Amino acid sequence: MDCNEHEDGSSRETVRPRRLLSPDLYRLPALQAAPLLLGQHLVRRTEDGEIRCRIVETESYGGIEDKGSHAFGGRRTARTEVMFSSGGTIYIYLIYGMYHCLNVVTSGEGDPHAVLIRAVEPLTPGDAAQMSAYRGIAYRNPSGLSGGPGKLCRALRIDKSLNGRRLDVQGSPLWLEQGNPAESLDIVQAPRINIPYAEEYAQLPWRFYLRNNPYVSVKDKLEQPFNLR
Repeated sequence: MDCNEHEDGSSRETVRPRRLLSPDLYRLPALQAAPLLLGQHLVRRTEDGEIRCRIVETESYGGIEDKGSHAFGGRRTARTEVMFSSGGTIYIYLIYGMYHCLNVVTSGEGDPHAVLIRAVEPLTPGDAAQMSAYRGIAYRNPSGLSGGPGKLCRALRIDKSLNGRRLDVQGSPLWLEQGNPAESLDIVQAPRINIPYAEEYAQLPWRFYLRNNPYVSVKDKLEQPFNLR
């Protein structure tokens, strides 16, 4: 399946063959992979059927040199060990003791890069309805449904049980399929959210999102156009 872009950055579905995301993307450093993951389709298999979403916002966490990364300085703990896996592995952690965050591990084994998925857009009204049911809310605006890492994980029933699973296997409970080519999208970049501890890395423009998409969690007034070339 694929999407046609509306003026507000949301999508309209057209039927296309479903294909897993190219394995080449998972081998890239996080800073290269993060914008390329925009427009790709995240698929969650549940007891109620499959839910499909388009990724509309990501953040890059770039390895042992990034002070915003859990693996800064090569830190290996029970939580971060999965970040040292090969690209295509799922990394999930808990914040504030209650919200799960979904990350795509990228780069090679032993090189801990990860891309945080910050917001997704349901591909169909049926997908949106199931996500709303899982969250148990009547949301007032699109970002209230899945605009934020904790919100999207609740809407897709993503939790620590998926930590360490693979995204490049279609039989997995969660996988990625090819969607819109990132080159065709209007992408902007801005600093990452809520990482003041990252010092000089805190203000680097390593968050990427689709301009004017209503599902994006936080729109930065100082956003800058991002060119993939």
